[in-house]
Amino acid sequence: MKNILVVAALIEKDNKYLIAKRSTGSEDVLGKWEFPGGKVELNESEEHAIEREIKEEFEMDIKAVKFITNNICEYPTKTIDLRLYECKYISGEFHLHDHSDYVFVDKDEIINYDLCPADIPLAKYVKENMWKWTTSFYQTRIHHF
Repeated sequence: MKNILVVAALIEKDNKYLIAKRSTGSEDVLGKWEFPGGKVELNESEEHAIEREIKEEFEMDIKAVKFITNNICEYPTKTIDLRLYECKYISGEFHLHDHSDYVFVDKDEIINYDLCPADIPLAKYVKENMWKWTTSFYQTRIHHF
């Protein structure tokens, strides 16, 4: 079975997170929602891969900030190691290439979408843990002012 390293972006806007509906791919993922991203190429860092993939898929520039969590998911013909990165939006407007739709969703609502199998544990993790990062970030920022 083939092992594939894949990165996904967690992009926040107004306390909501970006997910996109796939318009390409195998039957396992076609028409399902995901944290957008893609495969890491040979000799490419994970951070560069997520920045490149978002540029290719949406024509937007982002910066990978930090690794959050991962999920290893077995499909019939491959095993995916899906690695979620917190990313910061830099510039660009949405132009869909590999997706038919996108939406910014509250962390508690992501799990209600028909997600790709590999993204379900990531969505649960975001739901249960994102407030902790946000709280500690703001406490740190307030402390420094």
